[in-house]
Amino acid sequence: MYVWIWRHLPGPSAVKAVQCLVLFLAVVALLFFVVFPWAEPWMPFNSVSVDAG
Repeated sequence: MYVWIWRHLPGPSAVKAVQCLVLFLAVVALLFFVVFPWAEPWMPFNSVSVDAG
């Protein structure tokens, strides 16, 4: 898959590397701002309880 992306990006290797970095940052931003907040109510991480025994 990464080879397919690399082959389809235009420009020389330096430009392709910058484009790959931008694509990576866009995917990370999409995950943090859209996917993770959408899935957060169904995750069990918020139901933490500590007994003060």
